[in-house]
Amino acid sequence: MSRCLAEGFPGGGLLRGRRRLARVLLLATCAIGFCGPIAPSVGFAKVFASQNQALAEAFPDATRIDRDTRLLRDAQVARIEEILGAPVDARVVVLHTAWREETLLGYAHIEVHTVRTQPEAFMIVLTPEGHVRSVRILAFHEPLDYLPTDRWYAQFVDKTGADELRVGRDIHGVVGATLSARAAANGVRRMLAYWEVLLRPAAEASEPAEQP
Repeated sequence: MSRCLAEGFPGGGLLRGRRRLARVLLLATCAIGFCGPIAPSVGFAKVFASQNQALAEAFPDATRIDRDTRLLRDAQVARIEEILGAPVDARVVVLHTAWREETLLGYAHIEVHTVRTQPEAFMIVLTPEGHVRSVRILAFHEPLDYLPTDRWYAQFVDKTGADELRVGRDIHGVVGATLSARAAANGVRRMLAYWEVLLRPAAEASEPAEQP
């Protein structure tokens, strides 16, 4: 199920948001949709998994995975910026919510951006309670020497919005992969901010009221 929330979105911002979405989708298509895998060799880019494959493997017990495209309202942007301590550069957010029948299994978000000159895509998966369950690289089009290891990405498991998530502080740095490491930490922090501002309120609103 897809929903598009545009309440409170400025007229000019809507056009910019659509342009931004088109640019992100174009980059995502290249990074994780239609580029065939490249032979694994040091120094060459690689596509590790498609979006659908990654979601299916993250939530093997899911009976459905809802895709939710949102246009952030001004108040939501302000709150996310407050949490991150940095400006929000995209008002369009695509989130995935996994269900087994009526049981919530968790959330996922795919980050797509340029590292140095080439794109990468990675997926952050959260538990229903807002804990990081996994961070997985889907595509990396820079030389693979710049890609941190799976063990490095495992540092994020069980982290929450209460953690600082800064490279060189509570997240170890990676020699030769500083930009990739920072991008991952920033992406996880953004996903945790989305959970706090967008997902947590919706989940709490859908909970049945306590009986007197």
